[in-house]
Amino acid sequence: MIRLRQVALVAHDLAAVEAELCSTLGLTVCFRDPGVGTFGLHNVLMMIGDQFLEVVSPTQEGTSGGRLLSKRGGDGGYMAIYEVDDLDARESHLTDCGVRIVWRGDFPAISGRHLHPADVGGALVSVDQPNPSGAWLWGGPDWVAHQDTSVVTGIAGVTIGATDATSMRARWNALGLAHAVRFQPAGPRGEGIDELDLVATDRARAGETFTLCGVVIRLV
Repeated sequence: MIRLRQVALVAHDLAAVEAELCSTLGLTVCFRDPGVGTFGLHNVLMMIGDQFLEVVSPTQEGTSGGRLLSKRGGDGGYMAIYEVDDLDARESHLTDCGVRIVWRGDFPAISGRHLHPADVGGALVSVDQPNPSGAWLWGGPDWVAHQDTSVVTGIAGVTIGATDATSMRARWNALGLAHAVRFQPAGPRGEGIDELDLVATDRARAGETFTLCGVVIRLV
């Protein structure tokens, strides 16, 4: 099993983006994870169904998030995090395919592996196995209480801009990661997560688009 469980965006101004996302999408904050301080970041998480939208922002120089902000010229997509139920086998396959693990975390409630973006292409990807299945430590201790589906009910997928969209799609397929993702030619900002599809509660709103935190959000 593999499913897209969390998408992270990166922003210069965390508070401003948080306010805009909550107002536009009818979301509430479920957690601010002090653990991301290890990466020189601070963050905020919001629930969409049983999935999570995260925004991170650098708190110091030299972070991966800060480098991405500079590389792409501003706010944008940052990370796709997949829930899996066979992490050891997937890690073995990824390693055999030449993918480097840039962070490895093993905790009683979840294990995660961050994959080197240069070895995957288009985004920082993590494959994480919660214990038990369906739990999500990254969402904080009481995320269930923050479920709000007044505007959107789920994250349908992301769109990644790629210099060679066909080759990147083939790479993700070979790695077993091509789930809830599509690829399109990269724009002037270069490669990265450019679009986010969210499932509209009001089906009459499907097809609406707007831009938040440097990504095009499409209601589907």
